Amino acid sequence: MFTTENAFSGFAVRDMDAALTFYRDVLGLSVESGEMGTANLRLDSGATVLLYQKPDHEPATYTMLNFPVADIDGAVDDLVARGVEMSRYEGFPQDEKGIMRGHGPDIAWFRDPSGNILAVLEADGPAQ
Repeated sequence: MFTTENAFSGFAVRDMDAALTFYRDVLGLSVESGEMGTANLRLDSGATVLLYQKPDHEPATYTMLNFPVADIDGAVDDLVARGVEMSRYEGFPQDEKGIMRGHGPDIAWFRDPSGNILAVLEADGPAQ
């Protein structure tokens, strides 16, 4: 029977070694090796995100993974200190840190080594 109890998401990366280094060493996520050359990101919420290598990978033009945070300024400062470059998009009113404010939740985007778009966004109250 169909169930969502163990549902998970996944996306492709161009270079698994570069992705593992980024997600584990730069973002500080829990990363486990999976079957057939895959990897699993274990999120604090209990969710799992499957990473799989696709040599001809073309990154999506939309956000693949969002990280709610209680303090977006602090999160962006921390990411930049870790060597992450914040992305800027034409037509989006972003401040000097790359944060778009006042158009829904405050949000800032960045990319993984494969060009996948990730974001930090300020959650109402404590990070969820």
